[in-house]
Amino acid sequence: MLQVLSHSWALLLGMLLLMVGNGLQGTLLGVRGAIEGFSTFEMSIVMSAYFLGFLGGSKLAPQWIRRVGHVRVFAALGSMISAVLILYPTFAHPWAWTLGRVVIGFCFCGVYVTAESWLNNAASNENRGKALSLYMIVQMAGIVTAQALLAFGDPAGFILFIIPSVLVSISFAPILLSISPTPAFETTKGMSLKELYGISPLGCVGMALLGGVFSAQFGMSAVYGTEAGLTVKQISLFVSAIYIGALLLQFPIGWISDRMDRRTLIMIVAAVGGAGAVLGVLSGGNFILLLASGFLIGGTSNPLYALLIAYTNDFLEVEDMAAASGGLLFINGLGAIIGPITTGWVMSTVGPWGYWGILAGLMLGLAGYAVYRMTQRPAPSQSEDNVSYAPVMPSASPVAVGVAQEMFIESAQEEENHSAQADAPKG
Repeated sequence: MLQVLSHSWALLLGMLLLMVGNGLQGTLLGVRGAIEGFSTFEMSIVMSAYFLGFLGGSKLAPQWIRRVGHVRVFAALGSMISAVLILYPTFAHPWAWTLGRVVIGFCFCGVYVTAESWLNNAASNENRGKALSLYMIVQMAGIVTAQALLAFGDPAGFILFIIPSVLVSISFAPILLSISPTPAFETTKGMSLKELYGISPLGCVGMALLGGVFSAQFGMSAVYGTEAGLTVKQISLFVSAIYIGALLLQFPIGWISDRMDRRTLIMIVAAVGGAGAVLGVLSGGNFILLLASGFLIGGTSNPLYALLIAYTNDFLEVEDMAAASGGLLFINGLGAIIGPITTGWVMSTVGPWGYWGILAGLMLGLAGYAVYRMTQRPAPSQSEDNVSYAPVMPSASPVAVGVAQEMFIESAQEEENHSAQADAPKG
C-alpha cells in the first residue's frame, strides 16, 4: 500500500479534492433549487442532465485524448468544470442549470477517463488491486467529506459554490505537475446490445434498473430532503449515509459473491435494498430510520453494480469482457438519464415518499427478475474459470472497469499457470 501511495499520491490527492468539489455541488444544487423555487420536476431534469453529459463524455473523451493528449484534455475539462460551478448561482434558472449539468457530466467523465488511465499506467501487476481499492476509497472519502462542508455555509449565497470551484481548480495542480509519464489510451472492439442481451439478460436488465436507482439516490436525494422538510445538516448526513453504506458493504458482498451462485446473491442483495426503501416509505419522517434506509440502499445498489458485471463476465471469453463492460455501462447510463425524470414526476404527483417508492420498485423489480432468470438456465459452475468480483463504483469510467478486469484476469492466469506447474509430472 505504501508503494502505491509513493507512486500515485499526486493523482490520489487530486482525485480527493476533485470528488469533494463534485460531491458538494451535487447535493448543493438540490438544496439551492428549492430556495430558488424550482419545482421537483424541474430539478429532476437538471439532475438527469449530468448523466446525459457523462454518457456523451464516455464516447468523446477517449477520442480527444488520442488526438491532443492527456494533459491538454485534463486541463481543458478542469477549467470548464471550475467555470460552470461559479456560474450556477449567477444564472439561477432551470435551463441554465440543465446545460451546466450536461457540461459538468461530460467534463467529469473525461477527467475520470484521464485519471484512471494514468493510475493504470502507474500501477504494476503486483499492486494494481491495491491501487484500484485506494482509488475507490479516495472517491468515497471525498464525497462524504463534501457533505460535511455543506453545513458550513449558506446555500442561498455564493460561498458554497466558490468552495467546490476552488477545490476543483486546485485538484489539477498535483496531477499536472506529476513527473509520471502519460499513458497510451487504447480502445477495444465493440459488442452490440443485442449480442450482449443474448449473453446475459440479467446483466442488461439489471444495469438498466440500477441506472435509475443510482441517479435517483445520488441526483435526487438532496431534492427529496428539501421536499421532506429536512434541514441542511440532516440532508448532508442523509447523503453521507448512502455513500458510507456503499463503501462499507462493497467488499463483504464481493467476498461472498465468489463463493455462491451470483444470481442468488443478486436476488438477496436487491431484496434487502428494496426492503430498505420500503423502510423509508414507512419511516414517517423519523430521521434515524431515514439514515438506516439510506445506508441500506447505498450499501446494496453499489455492490450490485459490480455483481452484475462479474456475473456477465462469467459467460464471456477474456477478449470479450472489455466490450461487454462498455455495453453494460452504456445501458446503465441510459437508465440513469431516465431515473431522475421518473422520480421527479412521481414525487411531484404523490409527494416526497415517492422517492422511496421508485427505489423500492426498481430494487424489488431487479430481485424478481433475478428469480425469473434462475428458472431459465442453470447457474455457471462455480469453478476456477469464473471471473472474480471486481469492486468498481458506478462513478467509474470504462477505464476503471478495464483496470479491474485486467487485474483479475491476470490473477486467474497466474493461478492457472501455478496449477499447471503443480500438475506437471516430476523428473
